[in-house]
Amino acid sequence: MATDRRRAILESAARVIARRGVRGLRMEELAAEAGVSTALIYYHFKDRTGTLRHTLEFISDRAGRYTSDGDSTAEPHNARHELEQSLLLEFQDAPEVRENSTAWGELRASAVFEPELRGDLASATLAWIHEVAALLGRIQPTAAAPALTASAERLTGLLEGLSTRWLSGALPLSHVRELVREAVSVEIQHLAR
Repeated sequence: MATDRRRAILESAARVIARRGVRGLRMEELAAEAGVSTALIYYHFKDRTGTLRHTLEFISDRAGRYTSDGDSTAEPHNARHELEQSLLLEFQDAPEVRENSTAWGELRASAVFEPELRGDLASATLAWIHEVAALLGRIQPTAAAPALTASAERLTGLLEGLSTRWLSGALPLSHVRELVREAVSVEIQHLAR
């Protein structure tokens, strides 16, 4: 039961952050959103910073679940397909994905003003970069590790920027997906040189 409440708090925190930003996160509002007491939030997460850190971990884990190519009984895809799918699944018109992307952007922007978030955000970003670099390495196995990392950094950075433009209505979803596919092609060609 404690894990259900903890999960409810983290889901609510992601919603509140997506809606009001990190600076708008108030423990009383979070408690009301989650249907728990503020004391329970402090019990699970110690303080506001702990709540933010665990929410960042929660949205990273949740993104990992919806960006994996799901069906483990299906035939294995080639690495390029896996890479494209994992990146394209960041752009789904589903409430959970929109909320996750918005909360991630809010946490990233807040790290500018809240240095205590920087380390956790850097670790989550680095894990994502390593996942993308590993897929790129399967596509171009002779590419050097620094080149794979640089390509992964460009792709993940592009996704963060495109996410903001998509969520704000500046770019339609179909165009964002086309740009991601083109970027993957460009990076693969670059690594093949």
